[in-house]
Amino acid sequence: MKRAPVIVHPPCTGGRRVTLYGQDLGRALRPGDVAAYLRRAGFSTAEFAWDDTALIEWRDGGPDVWSTN
Repeated sequence: MKRAPVIVHPPCTGGRRVTLYGQDLGRALRPGDVAAYLRRAGFSTAEFAWDDTALIEWRDGGPDVWSTN
């Protein structure tokens, strides 16, 4: 199975780490931060959906999970 190029890592103190093909894009505190990182990397937000598993792998919770509580 092919791995998604974007990985949103589990929530931790300081947000969720976001990587693209293994390269760190930064820490996101909300879905809008993930979208901003992807736009800077050349993606159009019109080209993806949060539940597009071919593009984004959400670890330990989807786009509605941002804290460890």
